[in-house]
Amino acid sequence: MMRNNDQLRKGYKLTEVGVIPEDWEVYSVRMLVEHQILEKPLDGNHGNFHPKNSDYVYYGIPFIMANNVVNGQVDLLSCKFISQDQGDKLQKGFSISGDVLLTHKGTVGNTALVSNISTDYIMLTPQVTYYRVRDSKRLYNYFLRHYFDSYSFQSIFINLAGGGTRAYLGIVKQLALPIVIPPLSEQIAIATVLSDSDRLIESLDRLIVKKRNLKQATMQQLLTGKIRLAGFSGEWEVKRLGEHLEFLRNGVNSRAELTIGDPVKYLHYGDIHGSNSIFLSPSDLPSLPSSKANSLSKLKNGDLVFADASEDLAGVGKSVEIVGTSGIEFVSGLHTIAIRFDKSILADGFKAYLQFHPTFCQHLRRLASGTKVYATNRGHITSIEINLPSIKEQTAIATILSDMDSEIAALEQQRDKTRALKQGMMQELLTGRIRLV
Repeated sequence: MMRNNDQLRKGYKLTEVGVIPEDWEVYSVRMLVEHQILEKPLDGNHGNFHPKNSDYVYYGIPFIMANNVVNGQVDLLSCKFISQDQGDKLQKGFSISGDVLLTHKGTVGNTALVSNISTDYIMLTPQVTYYRVRDSKRLYNYFLRHYFDSYSFQSIFINLAGGGTRAYLGIVKQLALPIVIPPLSEQIAIATVLSDSDRLIESLDRLIVKKRNLKQATMQQLLTGKIRLAGFSGEWEVKRLGEHLEFLRNGVNSRAELTIGDPVKYLHYGDIHGSNSIFLSPSDLPSLPSSKANSLSKLKNGDLVFADASEDLAGVGKSVEIVGTSGIEFVSGLHTIAIRFDKSILADGFKAYLQFHPTFCQHLRRLASGTKVYATNRGHITSIEINLPSIKEQTAIATILSDMDSEIAALEQQRDKTRALKQGMMQELLTGRIRLV
């Protein structure tokens, strides 16, 4: 909020939404979208049709739910379809190419521009509002989509909608929201810059998915010996893991007992499930007072630590291989199983990939017990028999997979930086702090 003694920057004016360029205008959403579509919805919903599973077909009219509106696009690959006859009978709820979508129920604030659809229209659930620009000489639909994504609009929208799964913002309040628009030429310039960023992010996302799929296929082939690396031959040996390991003493301290700054680092099972890497360093983890860690085993590089509980089968066997412990006291904690394997049987760097070995993960998932939570215990791990290559071949396999992980991580970092850059540009461009024309 501007104070009375603040000086307005030349060429700017103070409005109800803050300081904007003099040639920009503030409107309500109602004033800029096609009137007859949004003025007479049925109880705030666009149509009464709520398909049952039996109503869906393999191909027809895309039926768009909130989870199909992602990253500025309509994800047609994940949506369901209704028949052309069902769609034609409906009087409301259809959206055509060029419309801007905004989710307003449950999942709120997701946006998309409808484009490149092969049907005449798509159908929307009551979770999604569509906006059709009334005057294309006044408002550019691509600009509208990006404006809906802006921090200033999203903060108001989400605050009014409330939080949680019951978040909701009715059509009347949506139409009353403010929108700030520059001249059309500047709208087009802004939208072009931001859309170029979207395309770069999308291309990086596609490349990351491609690299992940390639790594998954490579991992399955190398870990099972279906493909051998050059220079390796000979038979692999079946090993019973229980004969080649030592279990380490772990703590049972809850999150509430942990501290910041004490000398002993502490690994909670939640840190395993939350880790984006299969290798874990203690540097960023919370601490445990030394008095509570005296009787616990100290972790070393190469130790493998499992989470012994998971809310779903996919998380059974989730583990991290410990790295970066030099000069740091580090212990394993609540709901973990810490293991030190014989290094002549399992190579450092290779152990982290055990959780992806088909024999290994299928064994643990078959034995996992529980209803709401699936449990893994020491006996499950010791009973695993697995076909293993030599230490030298394990190291070579781990190097290949680690290099692929590093490549994916670098692409993810590039994508995240691009997203952050785009967010910064949006904040400057959509408020008029930086002008393009």
